[in-house]
Amino acid sequence: MSQTGRQSLNLSKVLCVIMGGGQGTRLFPLTKDRAKPAVPLAGKYRIVDIPISNCINSRFRRIYILTQFNSTSLHGHISRTYKFDQFSSGFVEILAAQQTLNNNSWYEGTADAVRKNLVHFLNHDFDYLLILSGDQLYRMDFQEVIEQHRETGADITIATIPVNRNEAKACGILQMDSEKRITNFVEKPKEDALLDSLKITSAMNAQLAIPNGNESFLASMGIYVFNRNVVTELLDNPLSDFGKHIIPAAIKSHRVFSYVYQGYWEDIGTIRNFFEANLDLVSELPRFNFFDMSAPIFSRPRFLPGSKINGAQIDHAVISDGCIINRARISNPIVGLRTIIGDGTELNRVVTLGSDYYESAESVARHESEGRPRVGIGAHCKIENAIIDKNARIGNNVTISPAGKPENVDHERYFIRDGIVIIPKDAVIPHGMVI
Repeated sequence: MSQTGRQSLNLSKVLCVIMGGGQGTRLFPLTKDRAKPAVPLAGKYRIVDIPISNCINSRFRRIYILTQFNSTSLHGHISRTYKFDQFSSGFVEILAAQQTLNNNSWYEGTADAVRKNLVHFLNHDFDYLLILSGDQLYRMDFQEVIEQHRETGADITIATIPVNRNEAKACGILQMDSEKRITNFVEKPKEDALLDSLKITSAMNAQLAIPNGNESFLASMGIYVFNRNVVTELLDNPLSDFGKHIIPAAIKSHRVFSYVYQGYWEDIGTIRNFFEANLDLVSELPRFNFFDMSAPIFSRPRFLPGSKINGAQIDHAVISDGCIINRARISNPIVGLRTIIGDGTELNRVVTLGSDYYESAESVARHESEGRPRVGIGAHCKIENAIIDKNARIGNNVTISPAGKPENVDHERYFIRDGIVIIPKDAVIPHGMVI
């Protein structure tokens, strides 16, 4: 894209809206006490930092986040993290669902959430409404999306990505012509015959530089650009969801185009995807690069000491600030902020979300006198294929593994989802317990 094209875009004419999601049932129990966008990610970030950072790196600084469940920690994170200059028009604000004299219902879908805040949005001067999902890991220059939107004269642009057949069954699948105008949209097609009809053609494979022989489908990323007048027109009805209702109808009546993205993208809205996306970060060449300072991922600045490693053996790990790792053996872990790991403990494929605080010596002594472990992971534990949520107290000689257990389990002290053990926030796992 030419610099001339970039300069012609008035950056102040774009308003960004991040969808905070509903109850986050697919990420339960990580969403038991927090909104989905507030779930910790990669040791020191929150999921919401990804779309916000993409907006800021694209130089779009008017950002709303729509949420309704367990939004307290999200409010705290946003208020402590994203502060723009008082002479700037930039902001990051949360709009939580609320009862009013005119409406007493929750958000009933993505379109309904935008509709219920539309009067608020229209108080701003904007030409383009950029709507983003709050549970994805990717890096994208949204200026390129807006530029294509303008060049094609689109009413709506949908960001899309090529996916395989198995992934396609869980996505909204699109078809487009050679001009990238969308001609068909099917939400989560399950039947093979229907999927066959939606495959990217050989000619389109060549146009998109997708290798021959790779069966691909064009999936919606849940990222939309609407012209101001178009979004007001299309939301003048009771339909509740963009993917299920608004977009399929708009294809027949408006100019709807596809922006095809072919970089790394992962839906981290399920426990399995969240777990695997985190663990991929410990590989030598992770598919998502947090070290790319040309488009950094921002988060809350903390004033924590560097982590201490006291004789531990560590293989392929991400270790956040403020940790103390004693003579443990850890392989392929994400070690969250302020995590303390005891002597002789073995971790393999474990994501720890860290702790919100350091426990005082008095608190440690009091809990030990009551037979309760301190915050962190005790000595001589063996833990594998697990997520340890914040402030968990895991005692000495504890074993945690999903091996030989059902895919999904609900227990008073732990959960298993998608074959991964999750120790919930503030949980207490007594000394010697075997999970």
